[in-house]
Amino acid sequence: MTNAIITGSGSYIPTVEIPNDHFLGHDFYGADGIKLDRPNVEIIKKLEEITCISERRYINDKLNTSDMAFLAAEQALEGKDREDLDYIIVAQNFGDVISGSTRVNMVPSIAARVKHMLKIENPYTVAFDIPFGCPGWLQGMVLSDYFIKSGDAKKVLVIGAESLSRVSDAHDMDSMIYADGAGATLVEATDKDVGILSHVTRSDTLEHAYLLWAGKTYNPHNDGNEVFIKMNGHKIYKYAVKTVPEVVMQSLKKAGVTLTDVKKLLIHQANEKMDEAILKRLFKLYKIKDIPENIMPMTISWLGNSSVATLPTLFDLLQRGRLNNHKLHSGDIAVFASVGAGMNTNSVVYRMP
Repeated sequence: MTNAIITGSGSYIPTVEIPNDHFLGHDFYGADGIKLDRPNVEIIKKLEEITCISERRYINDKLNTSDMAFLAAEQALEGKDREDLDYIIVAQNFGDVISGSTRVNMVPSIAARVKHMLKIENPYTVAFDIPFGCPGWLQGMVLSDYFIKSGDAKKVLVIGAESLSRVSDAHDMDSMIYADGAGATLVEATDKDVGILSHVTRSDTLEHAYLLWAGKTYNPHNDGNEVFIKMNGHKIYKYAVKTVPEVVMQSLKKAGVTLTDVKKLLIHQANEKMDEAILKRLFKLYKIKDIPENIMPMTISWLGNSSVATLPTLFDLLQRGRLNNHKLHSGDIAVFASVGAGMNTNSVVYRMP
């Protein structure tokens, strides 16, 4: 059996640091267009208590999503021959958003732009994008596993890149969680019993398709036609806490391992309190009372929610020894899990080579 292993990783963390006090001068409105009657200091404090976000990173005006994706890819491909890549898969949801507006540029695809910037000549390096919400990069990993196990591919580059700051409504307090960034992984074939052991994905579109949507600014005094990312945070929280533990459990069972075998749970960074609730429910499903210390590394406090970039960035930082007290060694089992777009959840069980 051919398996898929990660042989390289990279990330791009934007240089523009945005602390919470950046939002003190904002005018926040509710979805009804009525200005919130609480002081911004209270609004920001409450958001930090719930999400644990104290700062986030924004892309600078000279870069686009494709640039960040390229920079992360360069790191992941260091020392590797890029001409023998079979696929370049880029997870993204808004394309290259033009700086200073919410206008998106989706043609050519971000993957095509990255291949162009990498100066790859091989016409059989197939480049394409997947819009799958925050779980997009992980779904790209699932696709790479399918391609490699089928024998169709031996080397796949999977990238997650997003510039959410450019589609965030400055008058919507939920937008304070969003951030920018990019992460990449190089996935290759191996005949050893390591790498991706199993994966499970679900899309709950019947009742949850519109928990995340594009809508106008909450500012009633703005008559512009621009649209911004919007979400029903409360319902997404409930969906995530219920669904993610179930999907992780299914993936572990599919891999033939159990929760006590897991060294690290690498989960999408959207809300630290939500991730902690997910972790508690997962251990409750296994009827385990004591949760191991340091099983769930977190970056959200200083990187915010960069959507598809959070998981590959988290893995890259861990691999480079940049997350205190967090390491993965050969033979260790890690679980990647993500939730987003209001209705998509996935989980991948991975044994370190």
